Amino acid sequence: MNFTHLHLHTEYSLLDGAARIGDIIDRAAALSMHSIAITDHGVMYGVVDFYKKAMDAGLRPIIGCEVYVAPGKLTDKTKAMKEYSHLVLLAKDNEGYKNLMRLTSMGFTEGFYRKPRIDYDVLNQHKNGLICLSACLAGDIPRMILSGDEPGAESLAVRLRDMFGGDFYLELQDHHLPEQKQVNAALIDMGGRLSIPLVATNDVHYTNKEDAEAQDVLLCVQTRTFVEDTDRLKFGTDEFYLKSAEEMESLFLHVPGAIENTETIAKQCGVSMDFSKIHLPVFEVPEGQSHAEYLKGISESGLAQRYENVTDDLKERLAYELRVIGDMGFTDYFLIVWDFIRFARDNGIMVGPGRGSAAGSLVAYALRITDVDPIEYALLFERFLNPERISMPDIDIDFCIERRQEVIDYVVGKYGADKVAQIITFGTLGAKQVIRDVARAQKVPLADADRIAKMVPFALKMTISRAMQENDRLMMEYKTNPEIKKLLDTAMKLEGIPRHASTHAAGVVISKRPITEYVPLQINPRDGSVITQFPMTTLESLGLLKMDFLGLRNLTVIRHTIEMVKKTRGQDIRLDNLRFNDKNVFELIASGDTDGVFQLESAGMRSLMQRLKPTNLGDIMVGISLFRPGPMDSIPTYLE
Repeated sequence: MNFTHLHLHTEYSLLDGAARIGDIIDRAAALSMHSIAITDHGVMYGVVDFYKKAMDAGLRPIIGCEVYVAPGKLTDKTKAMKEYSHLVLLAKDNEGYKNLMRLTSMGFTEGFYRKPRIDYDVLNQHKNGLICLSACLAGDIPRMILSGDEPGAESLAVRLRDMFGGDFYLELQDHHLPEQKQVNAALIDMGGRLSIPLVATNDVHYTNKEDAEAQDVLLCVQTRTFVEDTDRLKFGTDEFYLKSAEEMESLFLHVPGAIENTETIAKQCGVSMDFSKIHLPVFEVPEGQSHAEYLKGISESGLAQRYENVTDDLKERLAYELRVIGDMGFTDYFLIVWDFIRFARDNGIMVGPGRGSAAGSLVAYALRITDVDPIEYALLFERFLNPERISMPDIDIDFCIERRQEVIDYVVGKYGADKVAQIITFGTLGAKQVIRDVARAQKVPLADADRIAKMVPFALKMTISRAMQENDRLMMEYKTNPEIKKLLDTAMKLEGIPRHASTHAAGVVISKRPITEYVPLQINPRDGSVITQFPMTTLESLGLLKMDFLGLRNLTVIRHTIEMVKKTRGQDIRLDNLRFNDKNVFELIASGDTDGVFQLESAGMRSLMQRLKPTNLGDIMVGISLFRPGPMDSIPTYLE
């Protein structure tokens, strides 16, 4: 007997799901399952990662979402007795996948009230390609049954049956909860009378049965309650794990077809994600010119402005770079970046000189995207764009932090608000954070929690397990103190799980078509900005254009300084005219008096500059390159 889980919450049902995508896929494969679904609460954060890992494991990925449904219109945002209910939607095909992205986006952009909500009318407008399940006890139909309103439950069931045809199912669950027994009996009867098929699911929130305790602690972290509290949100049983086909069959032997229907649904679902295409927006060029010709023209004009003598070598290098840029399909990328940087410069918004591998491009230098001469410093273009390694270009651009938003607003105005969004990022339960969160939920004394958390060393990608290996005192606490062992065991199960979503400090995505055709959106409740539901690496894998608009306070300080000098001394300072050979500057840096100097102001960096005593820009480059984990160990050798 085959069985497919169609109701499953990963770690991206934030602080509710404790089933990590990798673990859940591995477990399903170990149970010889053929398919598996993802249905996180109201969001699609993890669907691309889920899709890739399921495909790698030989499983059919079913992309879905357990949406929140408003009691009336999604735009009604007055407090009601019941603010939302649940409904499970699964994408049959790519049309369904796009509709799912539109619905989850609308839930945030139009329907957000405590949760991202849709309504039944909106669902009817975007139902194509979707399969609908009536959901758990929090669904409208089960709630009506429990409240004694069976006519209301039947009326809604008929409405959804007529809306979806044979793609609406009444969902049976059995986690040994008495309410489910009552609901299931009513659903079985209703299904027979109304000719609505039944399907069996398990509301998966964690991978293995023994993970129930850790997931309960996660709920306490979400609701800021204690494990010992009796009046709090809790699941009631430890049955919300990834059950085997045999376990599910034994629960629903009395319901012919409920298990088989999971396979019927799974076979209908075939979303395919394409990671081979790039979806660059189109930059408008003057009529009669191709994009390549226009880029060539402004690059050659810029080259003439950058160099007094444009040699054959420079022309050859420029032609080579333009050829590679064109062959790799990135002509519009350069035009887009050139355009918004030109806007910033024309409007007095300070732009950084460039950083990273883009500084190796002569085209970028000619277009004033960067201000570091790649010829003078023998920088390699291939570090930035390499025909042998097809990947999206990555130009990090610094703007004055006070006026960065003006540049983003310009891009939104030029390409359309429906094609531009900022990018989501996730804060995770790091080693120290998860220890403190779990300790609070388990009522471990604050002094003990603080003492244990402080035993975790500060280091990149530090984990609790690694901390115990590096700190003997922490390992001793784990081995000798049962309360601390319980704390750390639970913390390790939750470590690394996403804790909250926020806006990436710099990332902006610009798409060719409305963004919701490629990625679902949401609203950041803190500032009202529109952000993607997919993080930066996912967007890049989908071929979307990601730009880093970095707000750099140092540029703001420089702008203020220039303004003050003009006001107090009547002098105009032009940064373009500054040279990198002023002896006094290097003496100042060597003295360690570098507060406010970008990348040279930390205590460690000041100390290094005092020992290194740089006399040219190359010395500073070496110092910055060495001052990072790994190479840092070689600093004494280099100085010697």
